[in-house]
Amino acid sequence: MMKVGYARVSTTDQNLDRQLEQLHQANCKKIFQEKISGKDTNRPQLQAMLDFIREDDEVVVISMDRLGRNSRDISNIIEQIKHKGATINILNLPSFEGIKDRNLKNLLTNLVLEIQKYTAEQERKTLLERQQQGIKLAKERGAYKGGVVQYSKNSKNPQRRLIYNTVVSMLKRKADGEPITIKQIADETGITRNTVYRIKKEEAL
Repeated sequence: MMKVGYARVSTTDQNLDRQLEQLHQANCKKIFQEKISGKDTNRPQLQAMLDFIREDDEVVVISMDRLGRNSRDISNIIEQIKHKGATINILNLPSFEGIKDRNLKNLLTNLVLEIQKYTAEQERKTLLERQQQGIKLAKERGAYKGGVVQYSKNSKNPQRRLIYNTVVSMLKRKADGEPITIKQIADETGITRNTVYRIKKEEAL
């Protein structure tokens, strides 16, 4: 049996140190880490972790949202972990380490996971609804200016400015005939495809 950790942040300028520290404290012998959006399950290190784990291994993450953004993706990932004969340990959820009956332990863990997935999904829906309501009210008052552009040539954040310039460089190579896809640019720079398309439009590439 091996404890296998998985750590993820959404963008390249975010820090993984806190997650890695907690996974080391949880005695993980192998840790897969990446800086990539959780909007889908097409993540290189996630797939590498799923390929790596074996029967009786334990996958450890600090919170459920590190696995994915929505309950469907999270459920699919957990099912893949179970299919390999491994278990999942989410550090910010109740632990049933003291229960020796494996079937009972799995039953309780699954129950907590289902409740947590439902709760997270409802919280996300509520947050999005409140954001939309806030935008609508701001527009009615004439106060809505739109979101702040994070990645631009004039960004105050040097890392985001570097990412913007990297995207522009890759888009120019694509325009010159290199077989580079928008998805590849997004994956390599850690931003969304919509952001790549926005930059492409701005730079007329």
